[in-house]
Amino acid sequence: MRPTFLVIGAQKGGTTALYRYLREHPAALCATPKEVHYFNVEYQRGPGWYLAHFPLATRGAAVRRRLGVHPAVGEVTPAYLFHPRVPERVYAFDPGLKLISVLRDPVERAYSQYQMQLRGGTETRSFEYALEREEEEWPRELERLLADPAYISPTGLQRSYVARGRYAEQLERWLRFFPREQLLILTSDDLLDDPAETMAVVAAFLGIPAWQAETYPLRSVNEYEPMVAEIRDRLASTFEPHTRRLEELLGRQLPWTRPAVPAPVLEPGARTS
Repeated sequence: MRPTFLVIGAQKGGTTALYRYLREHPAALCATPKEVHYFNVEYQRGPGWYLAHFPLATRGAAVRRRLGVHPAVGEVTPAYLFHPRVPERVYAFDPGLKLISVLRDPVERAYSQYQMQLRGGTETRSFEYALEREEEEWPRELERLLADPAYISPTGLQRSYVARGRYAEQLERWLRFFPREQLLILTSDDLLDDPAETMAVVAAFLGIPAWQAETYPLRSVNEYEPMVAEIRDRLASTFEPHTRRLEELLGRQLPWTRPAVPAPVLEPGARTS
């Protein structure tokens, strides 16, 4: 079967929980494995390789007989949101795909990603030093990704703790190819605070019946040492203008980490001294 939707990110934003909830829905069929990574890493393998990861048409026919609806068919690769070449590739594959993004407080997301890289052995530096190095490393990696379609970043995409939290610029990249109505933007808070209602919104977006699971357990929850307060506040200040930009894009306020001393909001035409 061909996909009808993609969950595109964000990494460490709650996509594993969403994937499990979707798999439990009787009218949703997901690719195997969860993260196919076709549009960011395996693109040279071609669409035939990609489609082999999706269920056979007989499963779709069974859903239609049992429920009287066409199933939603999709995959969940949270790296898609961030990779600069993926939106155009997805559009070339199918401009009618529905897209879902789950966003998390960028301060918390950055530290969670760092802890994941530590566990996986791809990061050995302190969090503070890794953030400092990203300021130099990521622009070079981005330049290479944009210059060479075949380039696969060995570490730059993994060590993008701050860059991945600049959600507005990533979503705007997708919106250059897809209309806003094809993009459903959720937050990890939505999934955590009211998973049943959030999944009802997802089902309506995908065009399948609402369905409620007996439970909505948390997924991929790991414990680690708390972030140093000074680094937390520094990250909050870094992300503040990007979060404001995202709130304007979404038309909603987000209950995310804010700096201890908020940056002043200048009136149009005002000058700093």
